[in-house]
Amino acid sequence: MAQMKPPFRAEHVGSLPRPERLIAARERRAAGQLSKADLTRVEDECIREAVAMQERVAIGAITDGEYRKRGWREFLYDRCDGFGPETAERAFPIRLYDGTTAPPIREPKVTARLNRREPLSADDFSALKLMTRRPIKANLPTPSVAHFFTGDAVLDRTAYRNREELIDDLARIMRQEIADLSARGCTYLQMDEVPLAVICDPKNMEVVRARGDDPHELIDLYIDAIDKSIRDRPADMTICVHMCRGNFAQGMADGGYEPIAERMFNRLDVDGYFLEYDTPRAGDFSPLRHLPKPKKAVLGLVSTKVPELETADALKRRIDEATKFIDLERLCLSPQCGFASVPARAGRGFPMDLTERKLSRVVEVAGQIWK
Repeated sequence: MAQMKPPFRAEHVGSLPRPERLIAARERRAAGQLSKADLTRVEDECIREAVAMQERVAIGAITDGEYRKRGWREFLYDRCDGFGPETAERAFPIRLYDGTTAPPIREPKVTARLNRREPLSADDFSALKLMTRRPIKANLPTPSVAHFFTGDAVLDRTAYRNREELIDDLARIMRQEIADLSARGCTYLQMDEVPLAVICDPKNMEVVRARGDDPHELIDLYIDAIDKSIRDRPADMTICVHMCRGNFAQGMADGGYEPIAERMFNRLDVDGYFLEYDTPRAGDFSPLRHLPKPKKAVLGLVSTKVPELETADALKRRIDEATKFIDLERLCLSPQCGFASVPARAGRGFPMDLTERKLSRVVEVAGQIWK
């Protein structure tokens, strides 16, 4: 199963369950009861344990579990100037398994011109690089996450006249971060994209239209935003996009990738796609027919939402279904999302031992298929 360049045959999206002592340390730091140095010490201890687990299972690329981040995208708000305390209510409800919806989420408004005050992921990458000799992966959110969920309501018009100006500044920040990562030796980056996946749902397209937007214009805007973000990337950096519908309960969207597949797969200048395929809500594999060579698809067939461990035979059958639309050599395997996109108290998220079994199953099946 040797493979020199990512995405690797056995992958994972990145985030891992936060240990209770890490969550407690963050709370104490927020309350002014713990120094930054002491928080860093706890983070280092927890990350070393997470790295050891990933090395045990021999997953393709090591991450720090996102342990130094407040959430999968919140670190963008935390480490950039221009996001204010004012908020706007998200238009897309998160559906729970019992049919109800989660309390509304409020998005930070943009109250001033955005500026990258400090590294977003580069410092985290440098620290992780000292903890393992295995390939490692950095992560960034895509620019669309700071606009889509509330639309133009996120804008203070004294800061930005329109969404295009906002997206251009976010893309500039991403280019600065990618240059910093590259200078520190990063050759593998994952960008997490939720809006393009969420907008695939016809119901969400209607939500977008109801607020006065054209969903197809937003699709074009967000695809272009990613390309603007990575246009100066070095030749030795592999970049993949993780397409996500939300990892909390049922999520924010249903429906396959067909509404965006041809544009997304052909216009994005990336090397691969992490695609959610753990439940029927993701649709079938037919959109993969649009994926041009040599780009790869990482099939997210292992769930990070339900505790049942997928069988090797079931995963192999699903991969075989996908080969009706794309050749096997351009496929990889992973969980559909991270195991803890945001921190969660013990009992709300996956325990680490189950996470290890899930990742071990990914490695097992990948080893059997791509010998």
